Amino acid sequence: MGPVSLSIGVDIGGTKVLAAVVDNSGRVLDTEATATPSAGVGLEQASVQEVEDALVDVVGRLLAVYGRCPVGVAAAGFVDRDAQRVRFAPHLPWRDEPLSPSLTKRLGVRILGDVLVDNDATAAMWAEAQFGAAGHVRDAVMITLGTGIGGGLLMHGSVHRGTNGMAGEFGHMQMVPDGLPCQCGRSGCWEQYCSGRALARSAAAAGSELSGPALTTAAHEGDPIALAAYDEVGHWLGVGVANLVAAFDPPLVVVGGGVSAAGDLLLGRARTSMAESLVGAGYRDLPELVGAELGPLAGVIGIADLARTAGRIRRVGRWGRAPSRVARGRARRR
Repeated sequence: MGPVSLSIGVDIGGTKVLAAVVDNSGRVLDTEATATPSAGVGLEQASVQEVEDALVDVVGRLLAVYGRCPVGVAAAGFVDRDAQRVRFAPHLPWRDEPLSPSLTKRLGVRILGDVLVDNDATAAMWAEAQFGAAGHVRDAVMITLGTGIGGGLLMHGSVHRGTNGMAGEFGHMQMVPDGLPCQCGRSGCWEQYCSGRALARSAAAAGSELSGPALTTAAHEGDPIALAAYDEVGHWLGVGVANLVAAFDPPLVVVGGGVSAAGDLLLGRARTSMAESLVGAGYRDLPELVGAELGPLAGVIGIADLARTAGRIRRVGRWGRAPSRVARGRARRR
């Protein structure tokens, strides 16, 4: 095995902005965090400057300790194929925002290369393929459940981004015509029925004030309202997964993000619902539906590894196409 090389990944969540130093085996060595701008009000209410300041703050703290290294940012939004701009982010203030050039200019000589920007769920898919639950397959679907729904695709061992770099936006597939309004401006999107917000709304409708980790704890302890909320969200997760399986026929579906911390409370119901919703389920091999092995750190691990390898491996086609396992092995031995 070659020498250890380090990179920094950053992920923006509903309550905190998390940066992590990651080595080339996918191990997290250190983290720094700061409160998400406008936490409690809604991240979409923060200004572009506030979000950028938070990113520079957490990255700067780690650079001061570990020195110059590549940096990547996992963004919950539509990132263009050149990894430069966030074209649209339903839960963030970015609209055609040149995030990579802006952060690269502010961080300057403290970093190696340009700041790499990618979709957070795509980064999580990469991490699970390299170091986690999808390491044994060449095709997989990743779903991240948090405030909303993100998605990533692994095809023939490569991360697939599509023509515009925006493949995997499963959360904004319309699930219910004329359904609940979504932050994206449309209605009936999948994430309105299967996400952290959907869980909290379901619990609130039954008289509970719990949300987030407290709701998960209550479900594990047998609270009937919490269990009913997870049952409802698990049902919708299975319905959506059935649609994705019908489209891509993968051997594996990985579910990550904060909501997935409930484990089989969520996934057990989802497996049943998937089998009930998938056409021809009795005449085909159903995919494995599993939780992410890297948990909530998958996004930062993936984007850090992408940033680390971006300048060292020339991918087939365009930026972001995953190298073969042989190429990955060669890069690690350098």
